[in-house]
Amino acid sequence: MARPDHIAVEDLFADPQRAKARISPDGTRFAFLAPWKNRLNVWVQDLDADAEPRCVTADETRSVQSFHWTDDPRWLLYLQDDGGDENWHLHRVDLDAPSAPAVDLTPFPGARVVSAEPSIGRPGRLALLLNARNPAEFDLHELDIATGELTMLGECPGLGMSWFQAGGGELLATALTADGDVEILRSDDDGALRRVLLLPGADHPVGGMSQMTPDGTGMWFGTNEGTDRTRLVRIDLATGESTEVDSHPTFDLDPRPQVFPTAPATLIRDRAGELLGVRYLGERQEIRALDPHFAEVLARLQELSDGDLGELTSDDAGQRWIASFNHDRDPGATWFYDHSTGERRLLFRPWPHLDPESLAPMTPVTITARDGLELPSYLTIPVGVEPSKLPLVLLVHGGPWARDAWGFDPVAQLFANRGCAVLQVNFRGSTGFGKAHTQAAIGEFAGAMHDDLIDGVDWAVEQGYADPDRVAIFGGSYGGYAALVGAAFTPDRFAAVVDYVGISNLANFMRTQPDFVKPGLVNNWFRYVGDPADPEQEADMLARSPITRVDAIRAPLLVVQGANDARVVQQESDLIVDAVRARGIEVEYLVFDDEGHMFVNRENVIAMFQAADRFITRHIGDVK
Repeated sequence: MARPDHIAVEDLFADPQRAKARISPDGTRFAFLAPWKNRLNVWVQDLDADAEPRCVTADETRSVQSFHWTDDPRWLLYLQDDGGDENWHLHRVDLDAPSAPAVDLTPFPGARVVSAEPSIGRPGRLALLLNARNPAEFDLHELDIATGELTMLGECPGLGMSWFQAGGGELLATALTADGDVEILRSDDDGALRRVLLLPGADHPVGGMSQMTPDGTGMWFGTNEGTDRTRLVRIDLATGESTEVDSHPTFDLDPRPQVFPTAPATLIRDRAGELLGVRYLGERQEIRALDPHFAEVLARLQELSDGDLGELTSDDAGQRWIASFNHDRDPGATWFYDHSTGERRLLFRPWPHLDPESLAPMTPVTITARDGLELPSYLTIPVGVEPSKLPLVLLVHGGPWARDAWGFDPVAQLFANRGCAVLQVNFRGSTGFGKAHTQAAIGEFAGAMHDDLIDGVDWAVEQGYADPDRVAIFGGSYGGYAALVGAAFTPDRFAAVVDYVGISNLANFMRTQPDFVKPGLVNNWFRYVGDPADPEQEADMLARSPITRVDAIRAPLLVVQGANDARVVQQESDLIVDAVRARGIEVEYLVFDDEGHMFVNRENVIAMFQAADRFITRHIGDVK
């Protein structure tokens, strides 16, 4: 095939025409995100009539990212923050009153909702964890969706602790021990908290996957206790007894929702909360059906696309379904399926202007690190180009307790379209490849974790794909830190470096975390990197920080930062930019005043990648 035409950044990173479709409980309508006044807002459309969709939210400042139906199809709920500050407020839309504005149900300045779950046995109500009383503590409230009334159920019992609902209206508490294990606590008659269950925490750096059973008597929990792979168990909250529900011989439970809450849920449940199936993720996704009816539905849905099943919702009866598919070259195709009639129809493609034939396939590859560890990776090769001695973009995921997965990646597609090979390495520390793979990263920031990335580049060179003199590194969050490590610790390997909201000083990064986050650092940053309060550990952290190796940096840098970033504060980028500029090294620095850790507003995303496109092309060049 001939090399495809140039694809504009505006086309690759455009807002979807439609996305994230979800069917109503009665199966008559569906809601989805689509642009309104240059921002994604929620729209609603009939499934069985020709009426035009109508926009039901009106946010002109920031795109809506997350919404869901309630058990009453009159109400839709959505979350929104302010400029990327991650202080999520819960808003309600009344579909029976089209002219009524959305109502902020949590109108407390600076507060955030971190959990909103159906209140057990009480239709029309949600259990919310909200820090309106104290920014560092999350109290449990019950919300009456129709009236907006908030009732305090339990005041936070202490920093790093929270209440949750169990069966029979009982409240149980969770807490982290000093060793990072999770305690489940019950309040005695005198108000004292007594441990009823202890769950291992050290093996789950971003927290174990856990969800309540619909009756509140048990908890589904993802655990790798006694094994390398993460499996699903049910824990009886009265007895503490654990029963295996499902496992996969070689794959972990899909870990992505633990890091990205908008990712498709690991547990597939019906509208009543009953368990239907489980997602596992290796090179590609595998769904195991645990319900006979859902097994029939799943077989029919998988006939609709050769992609991986993504967002999936059904009506109350479990007959009418809407499903989207993750695909490397046909992203987000969304279908309606009626199991009672067999009807199926394509509802939309989010980016219909993108030609699948012009996009590059993403191929799973396995790279062996220098110490023998296998690194599951993904290689994207440009279409219509001889795959020999190409410029290479090493694209590094964040977390680091996340993972790359097969599917559409607009960043990989951008640079592949420009004639570059793109390599994504699931270095040690990545989740989803077994406990040993993740724990091999302990103490290895700027060490073996970076060696894995260099080993990936060496592999691409040895295989003939990459030109060793034209390699760029690009990453966000932890990936931004990795990019800076590449510039400072292996300065001869990269001709260009792009750091998006990356860490330059590990000790400063940890000190600037919000107070309510700090107790949760025990199983990730403290365990894997160190405690900056300990002088010896702080010294080691600084030795692993790019800011202390500025004198070695030679490659040009592009640094991108959101001014409202609550995770990696702007100071982290200011420090490295000022230090590198002082040495006369080329640095392009972009700060967006209305963004946080993850950029949302499309004009900012496009501006960032237009700059990255120019920067990468200028420094490692296009194929001739």
